[in-house]
Amino acid sequence: MLNVIGSHYTYAEVPFGFWLQDFFNLGRNHYDRIVHFSFGFLFAYPIREIFMRIAKTKGIWALWTPIELVLGLGAIYEILEWWITLVVGGDLGIAYLGSQGDVWDAQWDMFLAGTGSFIAMGIVLLVLLIYKKREYITELKNSLKISSKPLGEKALEKIKRKSSNLKHK
Repeated sequence: MLNVIGSHYTYAEVPFGFWLQDFFNLGRNHYDRIVHFSFGFLFAYPIREIFMRIAKTKGIWALWTPIELVLGLGAIYEILEWWITLVVGGDLGIAYLGSQGDVWDAQWDMFLAGTGSFIAMGIVLLVLLIYKKREYITELKNSLKISSKPLGEKALEKIKRKSSNLKHK
């Protein structure tokens, strides 16, 4: 919904952003920054659930993967936004970009999305430590253990054995 509202007015012209600008005496409409923070904060937990259920991530990786994905998607979006602005050009491109004269707008947007995801995963970690402390600490420790041999080396040994068996036949 936040994006629908932003695209309806253009992010720099959303009335709620003007209200915030006036209330906090800000130099610009910060509605787009609320959207980027909300993207990270609201999207991180569903990403965590997907990775836990499909990829079977656990422990630290179930907390880190959503943060990393939000940061990556935020960067991809900012690059696409920049590219579209170059293609469209002129006043329409600048209106689409919505940076409102802030040369650090893309960096702020990515930072806020990342911050939102860090906060969301921090809340998840706190909840897990409060309600499942022993089990979760064990899961965290296990998620950082490295198997005795890296998987790539196991695969290479298997290939070697197959090739040497073929030579002996």
